Amino acid sequence: MATPRATSQRRNKGFDETHQDMIETAVRLISEKGVDSLSIAALARAMGINRTTVYYHFESREALLAAVKDWSSAQLARGMDMAFPRMDRASHIAHFVLENPELIKLWIEDFISGGDIRKAYPRWDEMIAGMRERFAEEQPETGIDAEVYCVLMLTSAIIGPLVYRNGLAAGDDTEDIARRFIAEQVRTLTRDGMM
Repeated sequence: MATPRATSQRRNKGFDETHQDMIETAVRLISEKGVDSLSIAALARAMGINRTTVYYHFESREALLAAVKDWSSAQLARGMDMAFPRMDRASHIAHFVLENPELIKLWIEDFISGGDIRKAYPRWDEMIAGMRERFAEEQPETGIDAEVYCVLMLTSAIIGPLVYRNGLAAGDDTEDIARRFIAEQVRTLTRDGMM
């Protein structure tokens, strides 16, 4: 017989797995049909579950969208994790952006609406401090503003590939676009003494 604690842990694990499945299914629905198609009922249908179960996890469509935005921010934050090689980080961001344009629209909306970027990217301050240090050591005469530089690099890495594909190269292969953007990011970072 399971102890009450073991039963509780098993129930929480099931809750967490179901919660994550719901977020990932919502991500898929948004990617396939756009954000306007996402509803509690649509998620329940896609998962083959009762709407009450979805409401148990998310009190509203807005709460579900907030969870999707958080998931997207976490995916993009992996591109800032200094534990991974720079090329892997750049590749991750470029591919995520190109493969999930509807999610990026949500991310952009949140990103430009205000709020502290550190909430979505907890290593932001660490990244800025590292950039300031590198600029001060390697190019003190330039007076580069590390914080603005990082915002420019982040927004160009996330918005740039979509603008390029949607506005200039609608038929181009995702891999080719990602490769080209990564190459330009590397060139820029090399030029600026960051590589």
